[in-house]
Amino acid sequence: MHKDLTKSVEKLRDAATEETASIKPQTPAARSPISALTSGPLLRILAFFFLLAVLAFGLDQVFTFGLRRIKSSDFGVSNKIMAGQVNAQIVISGSSRAVCHYDPRILEQVTGLKTFNIGRNGSQTDMQLAVLKAYLRHNTKPRLVIHNLDAFSFVTTREVYNPGQYLPYLDEPDIYQALLKVNPSVWKWKYIPLYRYVVEDMRFTWILGAKGILGLGPREDYLQGFRPERQRWTGDFERFKSLNPDGIRFEIEPQGTRDFEELISLCRRQGIPVLLVYSPVYYEMRGMERNHGEVFSRFHELGGRWDAEIWDYSDSPICGRRELFYNSQHLNEEGAGAFSAALAARLITERPWESEGHGVPRTRGPIDASVVQGQ
Repeated sequence: MHKDLTKSVEKLRDAATEETASIKPQTPAARSPISALTSGPLLRILAFFFLLAVLAFGLDQVFTFGLRRIKSSDFGVSNKIMAGQVNAQIVISGSSRAVCHYDPRILEQVTGLKTFNIGRNGSQTDMQLAVLKAYLRHNTKPRLVIHNLDAFSFVTTREVYNPGQYLPYLDEPDIYQALLKVNPSVWKWKYIPLYRYVVEDMRFTWILGAKGILGLGPREDYLQGFRPERQRWTGDFERFKSLNPDGIRFEIEPQGTRDFEELISLCRRQGIPVLLVYSPVYYEMRGMERNHGEVFSRFHELGGRWDAEIWDYSDSPICGRRELFYNSQHLNEEGAGAFSAALAARLITERPWESEGHGVPRTRGPIDASVVQGQ
C-alpha cells in the first residue's frame, strides 16, 4: 500500500515537471525605434520646442499685424503708403531734412495739388530710393517728385537707423532688398520668428504692435508725412564745430552715386518730373563743408542727364536766421513754414509738374568715370 502511494506521488511529480518544462518563457517583444521616439522623454522635448516655434511665429505675426494697423505717427505714414492710400500729385522724398522741412499743407494750399511727404528719418539715398519704389508700387503716379538734397546724398548706409521702422514691411521686395544690401543677415529678420523684434529692435517696437492689435496708436505728430519740430536752437552745433575745427568733407561714393541716379531715372522713365531741392542749412554749416562745390557738381551732372532741375536754397535768407533752426541742418516748425511758403510760391510760378521731358537721359551712355568714382 505504501509503495503504491509513493509511486503515485512520483508519477504526479514527473508529470508536473514535464508540463512546466513544456511552457516556454515569455520574452518581452522587441520595441521598434518609432515607439521609442513616441513614448519617451524625447517626444516631450520635441513637442516643447514645436510649441515654442508655433508661439514665436504667432507672436511675430501678431506684432507685425498690430504695427500695420497703426494710423498715427511714422507707422501711420508708412501704412498709408503700403496700403496705397496716399495717391498724391506732389510727393516729397528724402532724409530727415525732408521730413521736417516740407509742409505739404502749405504746398497743397498754394498749388492746389494734393501733396504728401514720404521722407525717412536717418536715411541715406539707398533707403530713400527703396521707400520711393514702394510708394510707386502701391500708389498712383504723381505729377511731380520733389527730392531733397543733402551734403551726404552720395554716402551709402553703413548701419540701418532705427530698424524697427522697417520691420513690418519685410514682405515689400524693395524694402527687403535694400536692407539686405546693408546687412546680409537681414534674412534672419524675415525668416526666423520673433528675431526681428527680440534681437534687432532695441526700441521695443513690438510693444507698439501689441497696442496696435487693440486699436491703440502713438500720439499723432505727423501731418501728411511732415513732422513739425517745435524745438529751438540746441547746443549741438557748437559741440560739432569744436570737434571738427578743420571742417568736414562728405564722401562721394560710387554706389551712392548710382543710387542717386537710379532714384532720378526711376521717375523719369515713368514720365514723372523730378525737382531736386537743396533746402536751407544754417550758414555756418555751409562754411564747414570743405567739398560743397564738388558735391554740387555731381548734383548738376546727374540731374542734367535726366532733365531734373535743381533749386538751391543754401544761400536763402533763411540760412542766416538761427531762430529758424534747431540745429545746423534742420529747420524748426517756424523755419519749415517760411521755407515751404517760399518753395510753394516758386512752384506755382514755374509749375515744374508741366515739364515736357520724355524720361530719357540727355546724354546717352554710361556716366563719366570721374562721377562714378567720386573723383
